[in-house]
Amino acid sequence: MNKDSLDSLFERLHGELDVAEPQSGHQERFLEKLNQKQGTVVLNQKKRIWWKPLSVAASIAIVVLLGYQAFGPKPTIKQQVVRMAPEVSKTEFYFANLIEEQIEVLQSEKTPETAQLVNDAMAQLQRLDKDYEALESDMVNGGDSKIILSAMITNFQTRIDLLKEVLSQIENIKNLNSQNDESFTI
Repeated sequence: MNKDSLDSLFERLHGELDVAEPQSGHQERFLEKLNQKQGTVVLNQKKRIWWKPLSVAASIAIVVLLGYQAFGPKPTIKQQVVRMAPEVSKTEFYFANLIEEQIEVLQSEKTPETAQLVNDAMAQLQRLDKDYEALESDMVNGGDSKIILSAMITNFQTRIDLLKEVLSQIENIKNLNSQNDESFTI
């Protein structure tokens, strides 16, 4: 065939030629049919390897998990104490409620005459709270748990006793003021 006949052939078939890509797997299917007709066995067939992406994903998941454990959020001291001694949370809840009730009563009794007494009591309660936090820290760091638990309970009892004493002093101040008001005549 000469060059002119090829050019005329392509011009004539222009627009009729199939230029679309074959479907995926076309070559494999073609080779398989060809090999079946010829009776040959293909030993080097390309197998789909699904375990490689799966192993990469598993490796990434393990690295992320280990990173989270190493650099993730650490449990607070309170959580560690509760894990070590579960009865601490029940005891703390009980005493904390009693102390909160007493603090509310104390704040409601605050007057100009008793303001200094109330403020001093609140400062003392803050010191006792810091002492309690130090006890929790000692327990987490491996101190003798029985002695520390006893000290924690004593700390709570000291807070309650302090609040009762301050409320008693406020009552005495109120009684003195009312007696002075009754004895004062116009």
